[in-house]
Amino acid sequence: MLIDTHTHHYLSDYENGGYDATHRAIEAGVSRMIMPNVNVGTIDALHGLAAKFPDNIYMAMGLHPTEVGDNYLSDLEYISRLLDDGKHRYVAIGEIGMDLYWDKTREQQQCDAFERQLQFAVTHNLPIIIHSRDALDRVLEIMQPYKNLRGVFHSFGGSSDDVARIRRDHDFYFGVNGIVTFKNSNLRDVLPDIGLDRLLLETDSPYLAPVPMRGRRNESAYMVHIAGHIANCMGLTIDNVARVTTLNANSLFSL
Repeated sequence: MLIDTHTHHYLSDYENGGYDATHRAIEAGVSRMIMPNVNVGTIDALHGLAAKFPDNIYMAMGLHPTEVGDNYLSDLEYISRLLDDGKHRYVAIGEIGMDLYWDKTREQQQCDAFERQLQFAVTHNLPIIIHSRDALDRVLEIMQPYKNLRGVFHSFGGSSDDVARIRRDHDFYFGVNGIVTFKNSNLRDVLPDIGLDRLLLETDSPYLAPVPMRGRRNESAYMVHIAGHIANCMGLTIDNVARVTTLNANSLFSL
């Protein structure tokens, strides 16, 4: 059994509302998927797909940093009400964080949105799913006062030094996806420093399809290629990788 800890089958990239892609994943042995929200416009689609697969889909709620716009405060108020009303079960706050790769003009707004959502996590005693791109210094600075945070750095592609910096103050997990299979990726050399006990598997579908599916729209069924590649890099069996990463996901997200 495999768990995809980060996938977005509910997005419009998928036909039939993501139903077909989710069904293919289950048939491929990816029996559970965590689907983080992106913005307020994707919430209904996320809820709708999760309702069709109550035993397979777990939801995370948050505002993605690239979606922090002029109305981010009202967006966060809406998300806060969803978290408070208790009508839906969310296993994490996410995905949240900072992204300074595409646009630095809203850096302060992203910082504010990130910190407000850290408060959501504290209030609701939930782990966080962090998106950090060209922003690790700021992310760690904002997190520094919060001593009891738990969560995952999703789509991790950093160095061994980055792993050490993150773990110095926070005992986080690291989400590894198809990037590890790319020819020019150094991530496979960082896997020993992450360690199997702090590794989570993910696809980040519809993005970052792994080799040999690179160039296609990604989906959770391709998780088997990521798990197999990691097992080969770490000198482990795929069954061992699947077993331990499943335990890790169950522990972090209380599945």
